Amino acid sequence: MSMSSELLPGSFYDRDALEVARDLLGCHIVRDEIVLRVTEVEAYRWPGDSANHCFAGRTKRNEPMWGPPGHAYIYLCYGIHHLLNFVTGPADEGAAVLIRSCEPIEGLDLIRSRRRGLDGPALLTGPGKVGSALGLDTSWNDHRLFDPGGLEVRAGDQKVPVLRGPRIGIDFARPKDVRAPWRLAAAGTLWVSQRSKLRS
Repeated sequence: MSMSSELLPGSFYDRDALEVARDLLGCHIVRDEIVLRVTEVEAYRWPGDSANHCFAGRTKRNEPMWGPPGHAYIYLCYGIHHLLNFVTGPADEGAAVLIRSCEPIEGLDLIRSRRRGLDGPALLTGPGKVGSALGLDTSWNDHRLFDPGGLEVRAGDQKVPVLRGPRIGIDFARPKDVRAPWRLAAAGTLWVSQRSKLRS
């Protein structure tokens, strides 16, 4: 990928999580030699979203999610998977977008190595897989996504048809939040998880 592709500015993230989620589809996540195209995301909004990690207030774990926008929030899921989120909205309003799936653009050999030789969509269709492919852990918390170097997010093809559906793994949330169509995915790609639950 040409590095002439623009870094998304901090102001890009300073909006409602659902708006940012939609605009992230088709963008590129860059770390060293790896470039991934974002194909699936989930919005965790503020306030009132009972699936949001910040719904019950500040904790040591969710502290990065309270802002400022445009920073990484990475948490360990089931003690195994590091899940990558982008913090959105004003500081002190806990909201973020989870990166659920991506498509490899560059660095495929390294991605395969980190994903133990898997190939095809199984490499990157799931948030734990994305974190593993990028070699992330919680030391990346609070990393500024709009600074050159490290972990970057750059503009890509953001005019992609969008599929929508309920978020995954949030059965603990209120019924209205479980049903909310806040999982967004690029149409026309195999690099999406649980596609059968998505609609145009």
